[in-house]
Amino acid sequence: MATQEAKAPRRQAGTGALARVLDYWRRLDGASGAPPARLSRQVILIDLAERVIVTSVFGSFAYRFIANYNATANLVTLLLLLAESLPFIFVLLRAPSASLSRRPDDWAIGIMGSILPLLVTPVDAAPVAPLWLCFTLMLSGLYAQVAAKLVLGRAFGIIAANRGVRVLGPYRFMRHPMYAAYTLTHIGFLLSAPSPINAAFYAMALAFQIARIFREERVLMQDENYRKFARRVRYRLLPGVF
Repeated sequence: MATQEAKAPRRQAGTGALARVLDYWRRLDGASGAPPARLSRQVILIDLAERVIVTSVFGSFAYRFIANYNATANLVTLLLLLAESLPFIFVLLRAPSASLSRRPDDWAIGIMGSILPLLVTPVDAAPVAPLWLCFTLMLSGLYAQVAAKLVLGRAFGIIAANRGVRVLGPYRFMRHPMYAAYTLTHIGFLLSAPSPINAAFYAMALAFQIARIFREERVLMQDENYRKFARRVRYRLLPGVF
């Protein structure tokens, strides 16, 4: 009994030290260390619906690309499958946000921006650029996507919400590096397997992503931390341009 009593303070001290480390990281990254607001039933149902929609569309995308890779052993196909799998995994693992927008137009823009890239189809067409360039663009996009997601952690979603302000990694150079990473990957794939229908899907996806940026910033600009971040990092998607 005495041994158990002696161990308890050490466990509490260890837990306290871990909490301080996590709180320090959140403050360093610009995220609030305050506990999240209580989630309403409506927010929980909306969050669940978002995950169900993304899962159903991604399942069809994964089936097409796995079947194509099994038939052709095309590494470009495999690379795009990997790149599009990361957002899907993070949507499933992310933490719900009490600030999730309830506006139907925010929902339409967020969902369309996410599912349009998943409607592309592998095609048997000659590349319009050297394959090394296609791979470089796709790998660069994948690298930037991973870097942004490591900074975001579970603060990730497809509907406008304030999931905490992040200022480290690629966020030092642009406000929305995740969308820039997606665009690089999509350009690389399209150059390696050109198709009018895929080009149309990607063009529409980019338009919705840009609209999504403005919708997300409408929510985020209500946070003083984000306003300070936006004054320091001027460009949203492409440094020097937008």
